[in-house]
Amino acid sequence: MDLQKTPRSMNNKYEVSGVDNRTKWRNFIAFWVLGLCNNYGYVIVLSAAHDILESRFGNNEPIDPVINNSTTINSRNCNELSTGAILLADILPCLIVKLIGPFFPYYIHVRVSICIISSFTGFIAVALGTTKWMTIFGVVLTSIASGLGEASFMSYLHKYSKTNITAWSSGTGGAGIIGSISYAGLRMIFNIETTILVMLIVPISEAIAFWLILVHPKDKIIIDYGVDSQEEIIKFPKKNLKQKFELLPRLLVYAIPLGLVYLFEYFINMGLYELIQFDDIWLNHGEQYRWLQADYQIGVFISRSSASFITFNRIWLMAVFQFLNVILFTTEAILFYVPNIWIIFALTLWEGLLGGGAYVNTFHKMSDEIPSDDLRESLGIVTIADSLGITIAGWISMIGHDAICKISRPIR
Repeated sequence: MDLQKTPRSMNNKYEVSGVDNRTKWRNFIAFWVLGLCNNYGYVIVLSAAHDILESRFGNNEPIDPVINNSTTINSRNCNELSTGAILLADILPCLIVKLIGPFFPYYIHVRVSICIISSFTGFIAVALGTTKWMTIFGVVLTSIASGLGEASFMSYLHKYSKTNITAWSSGTGGAGIIGSISYAGLRMIFNIETTILVMLIVPISEAIAFWLILVHPKDKIIIDYGVDSQEEIIKFPKKNLKQKFELLPRLLVYAIPLGLVYLFEYFINMGLYELIQFDDIWLNHGEQYRWLQADYQIGVFISRSSASFITFNRIWLMAVFQFLNVILFTTEAILFYVPNIWIIFALTLWEGLLGGGAYVNTFHKMSDEIPSDDLRESLGIVTIADSLGITIAGWISMIGHDAICKISRPIR
């Protein structure tokens, strides 16, 4: 286990000098809120996936398999479409934006404006859409906002100290826990339409954080190399398209483990959560799904907020552990052998810890190892890895969902 205290960056990443504590706190808070708002719509759509499928895409009548014996019952409570279908609508536009975003001109204020407008419109379309296509359009808009926002803000972070990477990562983790819990809680009071309309406060908050709270640096900043060193003025260089593509091969060592972690965890989240059901407990099936999502997001938030205290550099090991989780959750969805839902909650928390840990530690590791003049483009490019893993997971989860739905459901 390669656990260690977070080191002060020693190669090409320097702390910005001449920045007072008030400005540092403003930036930290701003990036936390930006991370929260950027991922909030994405989380809400995934948390609402079960409800959206049930209310907009038809019913969830049980699928009747052929097998029947003394230890099985005849049906599973399966939606006609897996929640993986919602995942694909939520991630494919995000992936496309991330793929092309780093190679287009970097106008941060224009990009953020597009993010906010897309997010606001997407919430309205999901809440008020009367057809499945209107709902999908809303999901696509929230996906575009999330993908463009992550690629843009991660690249923008190269102008700030490394502590703001932790702030951003913690905020994205906070989006998970706050988004899923707020959705699950509000759904106990309101219908799905009212619940999502309440979320319109999120893109408004994103605008406030970016234009009113965040202190924007100039293209030229003053840095120093130590207490007694001389100050130096540098200008962040811009790379052409060829130079950006030349970065790709050396970024695979960061992208592949991160992508695998996300592939495995989203196969679990969107292909298997919906198929795990405990009867005759205090939560019905829909509530179990929502609270499993919330539990997962708690783990993500904890691990994404931990990098200021501890780092874990062996990201590939997290991918191995996440694959073991795939085996556990898949066999549980088929066999129903876990005796208590609290064990599933514990495993789900562990799954979230691995996912969030892989995210924040990947970008912290990059900030330590990649030269400053390559960092902006590199951070933006590697954000593609998680979305690519999630996209593949969406396709696989639909196949796995359909296959398991045809198997007799055992009696627990």
